[in-house]
Amino acid sequence: MELREILEAFRAADPAKMKERYLAEGKKIVLTAPVYTPEEIVHSMGLVPMGVWGADTLLERSKRYFPAFICSIAQSIVELGMRGTYDGASAIVIPSLCDSLKVLGQNWKYAVPSIPFVPMTYPQNRANEAGRAFAKAGYLRVIRDLEAATGAKFSTDALANSLKVYNEHNAVMRRFAREAGKYAAVSAYDRSAVFKSAFFMLKEEHTALVKELLAALEGTEPASGPSVVTTGILADSPALLGKLDELGLRIAADDVAAESRQYRTDAPETGDPLDALAAKFAAMGDCSVLLDPSKHRAAMLVDTVRGTGASGLLLLLTKFCDPEEFDLVIIKKACAEAGIPFLSVELDRQMVNFGQAETMLEAFCERLD
Repeated sequence: MELREILEAFRAADPAKMKERYLAEGKKIVLTAPVYTPEEIVHSMGLVPMGVWGADTLLERSKRYFPAFICSIAQSIVELGMRGTYDGASAIVIPSLCDSLKVLGQNWKYAVPSIPFVPMTYPQNRANEAGRAFAKAGYLRVIRDLEAATGAKFSTDALANSLKVYNEHNAVMRRFAREAGKYAAVSAYDRSAVFKSAFFMLKEEHTALVKELLAALEGTEPASGPSVVTTGILADSPALLGKLDELGLRIAADDVAAESRQYRTDAPETGDPLDALAAKFAAMGDCSVLLDPSKHRAAMLVDTVRGTGASGLLLLLTKFCDPEEFDLVIIKKACAEAGIPFLSVELDRQMVNFGQAETMLEAFCERLD
């Protein structure tokens, strides 16, 4: 395929269409909520893991279950579930890494009883023997519940193979994250589409398409102009992405939970694969929803801006996301001390007027080299 055809294929990976395609092929779909849901287990059981991060939509029915001051990602997931958007899925796996996700799991049981809720309980003290054992127990619970909900069977050999599939995908996505900002052909919207489509496609298919994209980009026109590093939970707002492209502001790298954070850590491909998954989780860090007493994330972001030669740091703050709000002050201070231009823009799944954010971005762009 030509470059534009490949980029269009990522844009066309609509979750509703992908869901219907996989169901038509006789596959069973398991919804995977953010963040760090063990997709490898779902994949290894012959099921299709399909990410659910909510949508930019008016919240109506879900308000029966949530207070107004809670993350709109969690609210919109339940809203879509109550509307029947996820009908046909066999189960949903929801982790419990923040208060909003804990509430999401409990409310889902009552709001969308037709799709069984499978909890994944992670430890926050994860980098020790007890933490790894706790995580493994959580995986065993997920396996048991998925077998009951779907009729699929688990095997360690299949999981070992899935770990290889996911590690290969991780490596390809890390390469894409490094390369995307170097080419004029990849807009902010295109970059987002590549990351977002990974939640709706089987990883083998997505890996092959990203490899094709990387090959097609070689030798194309290099990008120019100022660039930023983005950080936050979500960065898929069409209005935001359109404004970045309008301003000619490239994304040099990201630390976004729905983007590169997913791919920083691989699972070891030796030993018991469930132990390997637990080791992978234990090795994760620099994330607002993971315990980080030293708050190393701020220093990591400063190093990323410097290492990529980016002109500044853009924090896309999901409204009412307490973990991200706690990190905001620390990150802002680190950037000030390093002399790095910094901007925080608050986003919400219900945002309909992006005017104030656009003005802030325009002013921020004028500060960049």
